[in-house]
Amino acid sequence: MKLKKTYSFTLWSSIYLTISVGSIAIFLFVLLGDERKLLGLLIFIPLAFISSFLITQYRAKRFIYNRIKKIYDEVSILNEDEFHKESATTDIDTLSKSVQEYVQGKRIEIKNLTERDSFRKDFLGNVAHELKTPLFTVQGYILTLIEGAINDKLIRDKYLSRANKGVDRLVAIVKDLDMIAKLETEGLHMNTEVFNIIDLTQNVFDLLEMRSKKRNITLQFDKFYEFPIFVKADKERIEQVLINLIMNSVKYGKTNGITTVGIESYTEHQFIIKVIDNGEGIKQEHIPRLFERFYRVDQSRSREQGGSGLGLSIVKHIIEAHNETMLINSTFKEGSEFSFTLKKAK
Repeated sequence: MKLKKTYSFTLWSSIYLTISVGSIAIFLFVLLGDERKLLGLLIFIPLAFISSFLITQYRAKRFIYNRIKKIYDEVSILNEDEFHKESATTDIDTLSKSVQEYVQGKRIEIKNLTERDSFRKDFLGNVAHELKTPLFTVQGYILTLIEGAINDKLIRDKYLSRANKGVDRLVAIVKDLDMIAKLETEGLHMNTEVFNIIDLTQNVFDLLEMRSKKRNITLQFDKFYEFPIFVKADKERIEQVLINLIMNSVKYGKTNGITTVGIESYTEHQFIIKVIDNGEGIKQEHIPRLFERFYRVDQSRSREQGGSGLGLSIVKHIIEAHNETMLINSTFKEGSEFSFTLKKAK
């Protein structure tokens, strides 16, 4: 019959103690004789205590050390070189703490992997959905033309124009997906330079003038800037940020509305650039998810206005690559303010 390890440890310790104590007793009685039994007893007690202490200490150390080492080897919590036999009897608390940290770490790791898997599935589903819509639209128009509508000039021109819009949407999605992939895998190489943020913003106004006029939305500064404002950043990337933010304000703003850009001193070393509109605004429950890829507050209106659904996600990556801050303030039915910081040029 196999004994439990704890019983086995106790049994063998008892045997060793018995042999040790018995040996000392026999030795003293033989050496001292009957007439000196009292003196022998007085000598026997401390010797028995010392002997018992040493044997128990040795046995406990070996027993605990072997068990702890086995656990360390199995779970690889700590480096074996850091685990010393001499400290085995005091390492129980350390081991317990290490095991708890190990388990907690694994729980967090499992949670992160689960979230990543869920995010991956959502992302793939969103990509498929975003690509499927314009693809089916283009396919439908082309099939209609193939079936005979191409002979009607009016229908042909209208359907080709709509198919072209679907292709443009596909191209926009693919380009933005490519940019997101590069931002997240390769990182963003920053070509920082000093430039005038006022001039850059005006260039974006000019670029989006036709878009804004279609919805009769005015693009303007919050005031007249008499002097240039110089910042240090990647000019091309910041232009992309401004295009995405102002384009969003035009797409989702009110007809006959206003989009205003303002630049203010934020800290001793930073400016803050604000893009403000008087559009529909965003409900508070949507704000934490605005920078997620393909997240849309109003699905139907987003599809109607076009775009890839990746604009704000790209903005977030670019601003974070500059080690700057992105801020959002929105009131539903009143408007939104998207702002970001940039370093002041010295």
